[in-house]
Amino acid sequence: MLRKISILLVSILMTTLVVGCNTVKGVGKDVQSGGKAITNTAEDVSEKM
Repeated sequence: MLRKISILLVSILMTTLVVGCNTVKGVGKDVQSGGKAITNTAEDVSEKM
């Protein structure tokens, strides 16, 4: 009984970690895209001055 509960808890923990990593990776890509957009806008404004 204890072994089954342990296996279940470890499985839930591993699933949570895998999903969390994908979420953080997606947020990182979003932030990177936002940074590129800001950089491009700043360069455009700088060229117009």
